[in-house]
Amino acid sequence: MIHTEPQIDAARQQELGVKDWPIWSKEVSQFPWHYAEPETCWLIEGKVRVTTQDGEQVTLVAGDLARFDAGLRCTWEVLEPLSKHYRFG
Repeated sequence: MIHTEPQIDAARQQELGVKDWPIWSKEVSQFPWHYAEPETCWLIEGKVRVTTQDGEQVTLVAGDLARFDAGLRCTWEVLEPLSKHYRFG
């Protein structure tokens, strides 16, 4: 399952410490992904559509926070060059 918090504000970002998390970037592309452990990410820039194996579809843009459950299988479709802070566990 994908849990989202659209457009989190600076206070929420600080509460989570997102600016201390590593950064991952990706060009426009499409690829399958499997989450061996939970991941939380906050998009710095770009746009991505994530579709789960069950057909759930979420579009994320800069400013959105998302949590992905362990065991989730999905396809990432990077629609605009993407940069995100992320944390596993």
